[in-house]
Parts: sequence; C-alpha cells; structure tokens
Amino acid sequence: MRWLLVFLLAFLLFNGLHGLLRRIGLGRLPGDLRFRLRGRDWYLPLASSLVLSLLAGAIGLLL
Repeated sequence: MRWLLVFLLAFLLFNGLHGLLRRIGLGRLPGDLRFRLRGRDWYLPLASSLVLSLLAGAIGLLL
C-alpha cells in the first residue's frame, strides 16, 4: 500500500514540475507514453514516475 502512495505522489509531482523535469531528461524515458487521441495530446509518464517514486522511497528510508 505504501508503494502505491509513493507512486501516486511521484506522479503528481512529475505532472506539476513537468517543464523543469524535462530539462534534466525525465519525461523522455522509454516507458513514458505520449499519444494523440481525438485531436488532444495525452501523456502518461510511467517510467519517469517509477524513477521518482524509487528516489522518494530511498529518501524515505534514509530519513
């Protein structure tokens, strides 16, 4: 259950800081999905969210 919460927080963080994180390379990982449906761009940052959740989990273990 805790990993799901960390994953969701990383997902929200990624969406909020999308522009800044793209400059450092997150958002263009192989598992990040981007597609167009009905004239609208959809973006699912799965791999980037996983990386951020692992980072947040590691920080949580250290604290």
